[in-house]
Amino acid sequence: DIAMQLVSSAENSTLNWKAQYKYIEDIKDGRGYTAGIIGFCSGTGDMLDLVQLYANRKPGNVLAKYLPALRKVNGSASHKGLDPNFTKDWRTAAADSAFQQCQNDERDRVYFTPAVSQAKADGLHALGQFCYYDAIVMHGPGTDPVSFGGIRKTAMKKAKTPAQGGNEVTYLNAFLDARKAAMKTEEAHSDTSRVDTEQRVFLKAGNLDLDPPLSWKVYGEPFHISK
Repeated sequence: DIAMQLVSSAENSTLNWKAQYKYIEDIKDGRGYTAGIIGFCSGTGDMLDLVQLYANRKPGNVLAKYLPALRKVNGSASHKGLDPNFTKDWRTAAADSAFQQCQNDERDRVYFTPAVSQAKADGLHALGQFCYYDAIVMHGPGTDPVSFGGIRKTAMKKAKTPAQGGNEVTYLNAFLDARKAAMKTEEAHSDTSRVDTEQRVFLKAGNLDLDPPLSWKVYGEPFHISK
């Protein structure tokens, strides 16, 4: 839950991540609509997978009719076939516990579980697991230089992981440096405060277990988790 609150502070400027099931907007980053608890995008395929899962579990739901359009706009920023009612229908679906569960399950399958598994294999504690998770949410899984796999690879050229006998703080600094470089390649992600004033703060404090209380800032806004 702490990981979700930390990601939500950066993605939605709030710790209340459970209020984000209904969130949807085009943030003009070339990925079409961004929506839900970790920013599923109409242009990157994860929103399509989510809506497909919902249709499999609950045929005829309010979003099922958009599946053909979501297939067509995948890979682009287009809203073709989605406007004018997709955002309204998304918010309607978000009140359905079945759709909320689909969002949780897809988040875990695509992002959380792979990130935490890789972090544990690399010998990282809770902070490192969170750093991996936040990176995979923003940059996506994959192996190209600016996706999660590529960022990790860049970091491993600079420092050994704890599993390889390296120092955890040194390695995480290398990972955050690589993450920051990847963020700077994209205008929509050019504000790197979620690294500088959030993750790096915990790292400098030596809080590798992410033990509360936690205080940090994202985009200049302060947040705090007391327990």
